[in-house]
Amino acid sequence: MAGGGEGAFIGAVHRMAAALDGDWELVAGAFSTDGGRNTRTGALLGLDPQRVYPTLDALIAHESTLPADQRIDALAVVTPNHLHAPIAIAALDAGFHVFCEKPMAMNVVEAEVIAAAAKASGRHFALAFTYSGYPMIEEARARVERGDLGAIRLVQVEYLQGWLSQPIDTDGNKQAEWRTDPARAGLGGCLGDIGTHAFQLAEHVSGLSVKSVSADLTTHVEGRRLDDDVSALLRFEGGARGVLKASQVAAGEENGLRLRIHGERGGLDWSQMEPNTLTLRWLDRPTEIVRTGGPGMLDATATLVRTPAGHPEGYIEAFANLYRAFASAIRGDGTDRWFPGVTDGLRTMRFIEAVIANAASDQKWTSVNPGENE
Repeated sequence: MAGGGEGAFIGAVHRMAAALDGDWELVAGAFSTDGGRNTRTGALLGLDPQRVYPTLDALIAHESTLPADQRIDALAVVTPNHLHAPIAIAALDAGFHVFCEKPMAMNVVEAEVIAAAAKASGRHFALAFTYSGYPMIEEARARVERGDLGAIRLVQVEYLQGWLSQPIDTDGNKQAEWRTDPARAGLGGCLGDIGTHAFQLAEHVSGLSVKSVSADLTTHVEGRRLDDDVSALLRFEGGARGVLKASQVAAGEENGLRLRIHGERGGLDWSQMEPNTLTLRWLDRPTEIVRTGGPGMLDATATLVRTPAGHPEGYIEAFANLYRAFASAIRGDGTDRWFPGVTDGLRTMRFIEAVIANAASDQKWTSVNPGENE
């Protein structure tokens, strides 16, 4: 693991998710540039002190010298955004698989370099778009794919948080501080942090690519250097239309990620705050509610469920589904489980740059696809 030291949030989440199914064991890390914090983190995790490295370079250099059955198989990158590209590229070039936090990089150029490194190395690259690991998201995606809703017309996705409603980024909150710092977060604030989750989910479940965006970026908290509120109209291939709303200043909201998709025959509705329920609404029959582990789930979706119906599965389990798929791909065991990777990373980075370009211009629509004009 690179990053995720003492006091960090997402590193601990990665460790729990990776360990849940017994596929992964944490054996080495460079957890912090602070020597004391790095050492304490390794000790707390019960690691061999010789494999708690002071720097990423030291980790890669030493692990590369170990026999194949002893060295690390993959590196989890759980640092702030500005370190994603250099760490991921170094690990891929050294022959290690990479599981990286999102967004993929600071910009499209960096993301393309990561993609090239992954291709050249022949190693797998996964991205932590956690919400796509929920069983009911896979259920929704599969039902859209098989045509249950008919031709897709409308895609609406929103991701509302309220934790940045006050200027806590200037009051010593480390999680807020780096996320609103352009040098560490990248081009987008709320846009890069949670807007990318909403965008990836909309494309993944609908099975459609966004062609162009018409967007508005706002910074409500005075003095903040990056956006904290995003609104975007979406035009999808095939004629579908969409709306994306992401905000971190929606006071009182916790983690309000919601996806609704409507086709010519019906629609679906899923909310991260109630992740074990998928609601299907039809033109010609009563509303249908499908529950995780309950009757009516598709056979392929049921393989993502660990407990009997009525035992809630949540965020860690969804994350663990991605780590399990990542492990299966590395083993080559033939299960062919999907996980978000290079394609999702490049798409979300192009979305970020298209939204920023559109919001800064008088142009009504901006293409998400390079070389295309709207």
